[in-house]
Amino acid sequence: MRKTAAALGTTVFLFLAPGSVVVLLPWWLTDWRAGDWWPPARVLGLVPLAAGAVVLLSAYVRFVVEGLGTPAPVAPPEHLVVGGLYRYVRNPMYVAVVAAIGGQGLLLARPVLFGYGACAGVAMWAFAKGYEEPALTRRFGADYTRYRRAVPGWWPRLTPWRGE
Repeated sequence: MRKTAAALGTTVFLFLAPGSVVVLLPWWLTDWRAGDWWPPARVLGLVPLAAGAVVLLSAYVRFVVEGLGTPAPVAPPEHLVVGGLYRYVRNPMYVAVVAAIGGQGLLLARPVLFGYGACAGVAMWAFAKGYEEPALTRRFGADYTRYRRAVPGWWPRLTPWRGE
């Protein structure tokens, strides 16, 4: 896949998948109405929200540049994506989505978003275990198996994996 097509497909998928999970559903649950919590706690919510957005966008760019594909199962990457944040954790996008939802929970002072974030995290974990890991093993074989053994799925390594 050419980078232009990968970028277009990745952008569409970004708006459809994470856009729905991080923007549309939290809006539906809260109508963006804030509760009444201690203001410093609410402002603290900006940290995971912003970090989640940066990590998510960085991971999507990595799929275009390194993978020559998209995160969408219908247009998978041609190359295994193991650079950037993927050297620390196998699922940076999922971690970023949960962080962003948690940040919204703090920022809006809406506990319903913490429950929603937990449910979204479980759903993403199940999807990764049930679909993504077997599909990546079939597609990339020993390279993915070696990567999966070295890089944790959900809690980042302290040092970057260098393909040891």
